[in-house]
Amino acid sequence: MIDELDKKIINLIQADLPLHKRPFALMAEQLGITEQEFLDRVTSLRDKGILRRFGATIRHQEAGFRANAMIAWVVPEDRIVSVGESLAGFREVTHCYQRAPAGDWPYNLYSMIHGSSREACHEIAEKMAKAVKIDNYDLLFSEKEFKKTSMAYY
Repeated sequence: MIDELDKKIINLIQADLPLHKRPFALMAEQLGITEQEFLDRVTSLRDKGILRRFGATIRHQEAGFRANAMIAWVVPEDRIVSVGESLAGFREVTHCYQRAPAGDWPYNLYSMIHGSSREACHEIAEKMAKAVKIDNYDLLFSEKEFKKTSMAYY
C-alpha cells in the first residue's frame, strides 16, 4: 500500500505544478527528500496502479473549444467493451465510461467530447456513431459550468 510520504507526494502532485524548470525538485525539497527519491516514488505509485495517469487539465473554453457535450449511447451489452474502447480512442473524447441504465433512461455508455461549436460536436458524434455502428444516442450539451477542479485525495 502507500505510506505517509506517498500521501504527501500525492497531495503535492494533484495540485498545480510550480512554474519552474524543475518542479519536482521544489516539491521534493518541501518534503525533505531528493528529487530522485520523489520521482522514484511517483514511478512506483504508477507501477503499482495507484496512480493511473499524470496529465494537464486544460480549460477547454480558453483553448478554443466553445462547446462540449456528453454523448449518451445505448449500446448492446455484448458490445459495450468493444464500443467503449473504440469511443475512448477518439482524440475528441476526454471521458468515456459505462453506467447502468435506470428506469426510463436507457443509456449505458457515455463519452464527453469538446468542439469549436455545437455543430462541430454533432459532426464528431456522427463520425463516432458511424465508426461504431451505433445510431441510438443523444448529445447533452453543457449549459453552465459550476465547478472544474481535480479530485483532491489527501
